[in-house]
Amino acid sequence: MAVFTSVTLEDLAPWMSQFPLGKALAIRGIASGIENSNFFIDTEKGEYVLTIFENLDFDQLPFYLKLMRHLADRGVLVPAPIANLDGELCVALHGKPAAIVSKLAGSSQMAPLPVHCAEVGTMLARMHLAAQDFTIRQPNLRGLAWWQSTVPKVLEFLTDAKRSLMQDEIAFQTAFAQTATYQALQSGPVHADLFRNNVMFDGERLTGFFDFYFAGCDTWLFDVAVTINDWCIDVESGELDMARVTAMLNAYHAVRPFTAAEGDAWQAMLRAAAFRFWLSRVYDFYKPRDAEMLTPHDPGHFERILRLRISQPTLALPMALLSAPQ
Repeated sequence: MAVFTSVTLEDLAPWMSQFPLGKALAIRGIASGIENSNFFIDTEKGEYVLTIFENLDFDQLPFYLKLMRHLADRGVLVPAPIANLDGELCVALHGKPAAIVSKLAGSSQMAPLPVHCAEVGTMLARMHLAAQDFTIRQPNLRGLAWWQSTVPKVLEFLTDAKRSLMQDEIAFQTAFAQTATYQALQSGPVHADLFRNNVMFDGERLTGFFDFYFAGCDTWLFDVAVTINDWCIDVESGELDMARVTAMLNAYHAVRPFTAAEGDAWQAMLRAAAFRFWLSRVYDFYKPRDAEMLTPHDPGHFERILRLRISQPTLALPMALLSAPQ
């Protein structure tokens, strides 16, 4: 993530004494993303990731950290939060909440093939099922309520065409959320930000999902749509690559079968997933926060994707995937 809060090795040394990881030997910032300050830290026990939370507070963080611990304990490949000597997963550093998690092996796959998409689909379905008995409930903080409150804040920066698109889509999504189809969708804890740079691979083998700090309770189908809209597209045009789409959906369905309601909601949810990231990127672009190494994402990328998802009403989950008993 971007570095909003600087941390030196001298800062880290006394703070690290509360963790069973030995001395901190090196620290380096991670220059991607826009929400938190993240660092790789080398310790006497190995390499870990330190996150300082810039927007989330101590009351919100147990959901994310305990969810990761819950998933790791159930065999889902995610970073495991490290507790301090008092059993706390989140402690203050420079006056802000901070946590240490295990570092995943491998690297991000930025040019995925169908085999990579299938791996992601399988693990995403496993994650959804494993989180069913997670007892803490927190809404998706970048869900519909956030969209409704944020759209008015950015309209002044948009051209007439973009303003109309944003107003039309928030009206569509608000209405869709009231339908029986939407209300029938299965839900639970979701990652909500499972882009290519948040998954690690060793060759064709998936080694883990990370960056759960947009997670929340939402429909599982929204999580699938977010993932499809990044993993299964031509990056330049935003067009879906159906070979990758099919690989991911088939793999997901083999673990957690899609329902008929999800088939009916698929195109609307692809639009919702595109709209969420177009809106957040517009907001971050026009209302930026100061940070070292911060590079705002291009809002135009998800605007293109949203327009495509609106203009292709035949998009649907392949009906063959809905053949399993409901």
